[in-house]
Amino acid sequence: MPLDPEIAAILPLLSGAPPLREGTPASARAGFRLFTVDLRDPAHLAPVLSTEDVSYPAADGERAARIYRPHVDGPVPTILFVHGGGFVIGDIDTHEDHARLLSAEVGAVVFSIDYRLAPEHPFPAGHLDVVAALRHVVGIVGELGGDASRIAVAGDSAGGNLSAGAAIAARNEGLPLKAQLLLYPSTDFDADADHPSRVDNAAGYFLTADDMLWFRDCLLPDHTDVRASVLRHPDLSGVAPAIVATAEFDPLRDEGEAYATALEKAGVPVVAKRYDGLIHGFFGLPHLSAGARRATVEICADLKELLG
Repeated sequence: MPLDPEIAAILPLLSGAPPLREGTPASARAGFRLFTVDLRDPAHLAPVLSTEDVSYPAADGERAARIYRPHVDGPVPTILFVHGGGFVIGDIDTHEDHARLLSAEVGAVVFSIDYRLAPEHPFPAGHLDVVAALRHVVGIVGELGGDASRIAVAGDSAGGNLSAGAAIAARNEGLPLKAQLLLYPSTDFDADADHPSRVDNAAGYFLTADDMLWFRDCLLPDHTDVRASVLRHPDLSGVAPAIVATAEFDPLRDEGEAYATALEKAGVPVVAKRYDGLIHGFFGLPHLSAGARRATVEICADLKELLG
């Protein structure tokens, strides 16, 4: 399909900043917050019953979290949400829209977390924080959604990678995890791997191949670590059922779809969908694109069904 026309109209705004490697992590974080937080219209945020700022015991001490509660009575699912941003940028506030949308559309309590970012804290710091957060959510689920049989982990981009890693850790530790939602996840840090979308969509569609390499250089001294390169993990059997959503015009498209295939080959139930005409980050663009809105509603409906 051609690029979504509403997406095409805003691409100059999304792609107008200098390449990330020409700045610093601090400037990249500030630029991302400007676009996602400072310029956000609060009217576009999905309504929830309440929010509460809390903390959780991360791997290196207490870190910030935010709880979103839906307009739903009785026990509901609980979703641990892990924000994206290339493991370098992003925070709870930049992904307020994602967490609210999941809470409202799925009818779930969402526990959204901050975690340690690279390059100050290279891998596996963020991974260890997310796994610690999942243990915490499992331990206090009675104070969250209240249903220990309906816990999910969800994340976009880098958050999708960390969610996939947490799902593998949950299997290893015997933590109850009903589902994992992976939104256009990074799954393979081998820069030489054969993923044609890295070439076909290398530039001009918001996330660039050069940005991906900069993020990797900030994060990962060893791309062979299968806690990060989850596509290379030798045993994916028994992990939680997955929803894997990819975008046609995204350099991460092929590795996300390859991970969905690897999960299926391991016997894991998978709902894998490519959203044609859309770009990386579309889950945050439903107010700007009807196509993105349809995709986000469908993804949330799929997760709601998977969580029962």
